[in-house]
Amino acid sequence: MQRGKISFGKIQLNVNKAPALPKENAEGEAKQSSEESGSSGGFKKMDKQQMIRQIEDVAEDLESQHLKEVMGISGFGRKAAKTFDISEQIAKARVTRPGLEKKEESDTKTEEKEDDEDVIGPLPPAAADEKEKPTTETTKKENDSSDEDDSSDEDSDDEKTLAKRIPYTHEVKMQHGSRAVLALAGDPSGARLVSGSIDYDMCFWDFAGMDSGMRSFRQLQPCENHPIRSLQYSVTGDMILVISGNAQAKILDRDGFEKLECCKGDQYISDMSRTKGHVAQLTSGCWHPFNREQFLTAALDGTLRIWEGLKAKEQLQVIKTRAQGGLRTNASSCNYNRDATLIAAGCVDGSIQTWDTRKMFVSTTHCVRGAHQKGSEITSIVFSYMGQQLATRSNDETMKLWDLRQFKQPLYTWTNLFSRYDTTDCCFSPDDRMLVTGESLPKGQTEANLYFYSTKSFEEVQRIPVSNSHIIKTLWHPKLNQLFVSSGNGIIKCYYDEQRSIRGAKLCIVKTHRKRQQMEMVQVSQIITPHSLHLFRDEKTRSSRKKMEKARMDPVKSKRPDLPITSGQGGRVASSGGTLSSYVIRNLGLSKRVDDDQDPREAILKFAKDAAENPYWIAPAYKQTQPKAIFSEEVASDEPASKKPKSEGSK
Repeated sequence: MQRGKISFGKIQLNVNKAPALPKENAEGEAKQSSEESGSSGGFKKMDKQQMIRQIEDVAEDLESQHLKEVMGISGFGRKAAKTFDISEQIAKARVTRPGLEKKEESDTKTEEKEDDEDVIGPLPPAAADEKEKPTTETTKKENDSSDEDDSSDEDSDDEKTLAKRIPYTHEVKMQHGSRAVLALAGDPSGARLVSGSIDYDMCFWDFAGMDSGMRSFRQLQPCENHPIRSLQYSVTGDMILVISGNAQAKILDRDGFEKLECCKGDQYISDMSRTKGHVAQLTSGCWHPFNREQFLTAALDGTLRIWEGLKAKEQLQVIKTRAQGGLRTNASSCNYNRDATLIAAGCVDGSIQTWDTRKMFVSTTHCVRGAHQKGSEITSIVFSYMGQQLATRSNDETMKLWDLRQFKQPLYTWTNLFSRYDTTDCCFSPDDRMLVTGESLPKGQTEANLYFYSTKSFEEVQRIPVSNSHIIKTLWHPKLNQLFVSSGNGIIKCYYDEQRSIRGAKLCIVKTHRKRQQMEMVQVSQIITPHSLHLFRDEKTRSSRKKMEKARMDPVKSKRPDLPITSGQGGRVASSGGTLSSYVIRNLGLSKRVDDDQDPREAILKFAKDAAENPYWIAPAYKQTQPKAIFSEEVASDEPASKKPKSEGSK
């Protein structure tokens, strides 16, 4: 449709197009206009002179407009109003939005068809049926064919693209140890990786600092003699949650130093909600999705506990898992969903139980009793990134995919997935289109495989042989787009794509291992002169061992301390006597010679005879006042000889 131009500016009077009015109407309108103008000017009637002036102005405007049209000039020195062409603007809009052209074309076609039709009103029933049949049939055929083509194209594209999305063109080995690696966790930024094994060791791997040798930069035992069952980085990546065979979870910082150890509960209290912590072995644990100080743990005491704060002395909340009859059952795995509104736990009785975090943890939100075989642990329970699906892995050789909107029955069940360890897990791909899990090595096979399944068609997309041992943990890092797989022989394999993967192991492969360069000192050549003096003769070069032995024998070079006092030889005190008194006497100069080996009693009795004959110190002092000694005399008595006292005279 062609539309005219719209002009914005001064409204001009066109006398030619104005309708001819009778004289009475013209005079009435002139009176009304004069009254209005007079009222607006000052509430006065318009004079004849003013009327004549207005008519002259209108005539001048008409003449100027006529001149403009004849001369082709828009105006006499004044700014002309801007003009906008609507048709040009519509054309530009069609270029920018091509989808509107089809609609407008269809609208124009329908208008043309309506114009061409001669029949006015509703068609007769026969003609209407004839006209509608071919259109409906063609539309149905077109829709069916388009749907089939679209579905087939999408399926084929999905199958082709899913296999290409798996980063497994290159692989790298990292040797953790010789025992099974039960735990594996990656930093959210993709800079580091931690691994824990059944031999109590925990290794730290730094991709920016490693070379092609792929050696860990730190190895420690955070939980002494307990195997590491689970590891997970916090949201910010500055803390690591360590779940071991102990009843107390630990939190380490980025470099492996301990920041918190959860307290242990009282095992003699029957009500588990009254204790301050777990009283049995831990089975699983995870961090809160966006709270860096809150984490969840599960143990064999039949409880899940929520902890908050690095200085908390007891848990924040206690969740009890119940079996069919209300008895206690143990949770073997637990996890948060992506927005932290649900807590899910896989129990030993084969049930899946969930709780809403916005409500009290008294009753479950979802509870599926026969989810897996009773008595076999649900080793892993994982939410998808979109949060609508849930995947569970169990020791009953199955893996199941669930939809939270229809949680009564699983969407699909994959079987014949042998699992030997109670920490075998599964994980979603970063785009939620695939589900990945590994298998333990069954009898009769030489290699264990890593399986990739589609979450839409439920078909096997890819199967990768990993190693000749059991596959325990699988980690698909969403930021690096790399796969980390831990096995039972202590080897961690990293799979990556040269084009689709970034950083991570690609940084280490480029770097070559450099040996430490030994310092080489150039010595001055030794000049040997046979007739030189011994004082100026250089010593012959000896081995460092002999030099150390010689320096050890020298008391000055070795800075040997004073020897202790022994049998009288050696030591500072022994040099002047065997005792402290002899050392003091000798230093004071009271005696020139002290026999250290002489008996002191004999040394005193040696002067007894001289003291008795020539008393000098004691006897003269008591000579005048000393009483005379009176001894008892013997008296005859009738007592028997056995009772008589013995005396010197009776001997």
